[in-house]
Amino acid sequence: MTVARILAEKGRSVVTVEPQRSLAEAIHLLAEKRIGAVVVVETDGAVRGILSERDIMRALAEKGAGALDALVSQHMTATVTTCARDASVEDVMHLMTDGRFRHVPVIEEGRLAGLISIGDVVKRRIAAVEAEHQAMRDYITMA
Repeated sequence: MTVARILAEKGRSVVTVEPQRSLAEAIHLLAEKRIGAVVVVETDGAVRGILSERDIMRALAEKGAGALDALVSQHMTATVTTCARDASVEDVMHLMTDGRFRHVPVIEEGRLAGLISIGDVVKRRIAAVEAEHQAMRDYITMA
């Protein structure tokens, strides 16, 4: 299965935030949408970074409540690992495991085209294993 298929099933909508927004604004957006990360994008759609709950916790630990007034660009993870729509679920799973992160932006022609989370990957992997299991059971009962 490819990233393109996951995006076709779940949609390509991604919650984003501009780098000049405050950390407090980003926190409210995360809470409102009930998500763990937002992609930081410029007005032209270019990905500048990603801001996760971990980034926010680090900022608060370092600067206390004063961090809430800081810009998203000051606390986001600027080096973002991305993937293309034709990447396999296995490739994305390895990226996430090796990099120890839970969200991978999907880039198409230099612009944000979607977001894949660890939940998306695990859901599809479990479905594939269950399908294989059922096929084996069907094969055994037919024999």
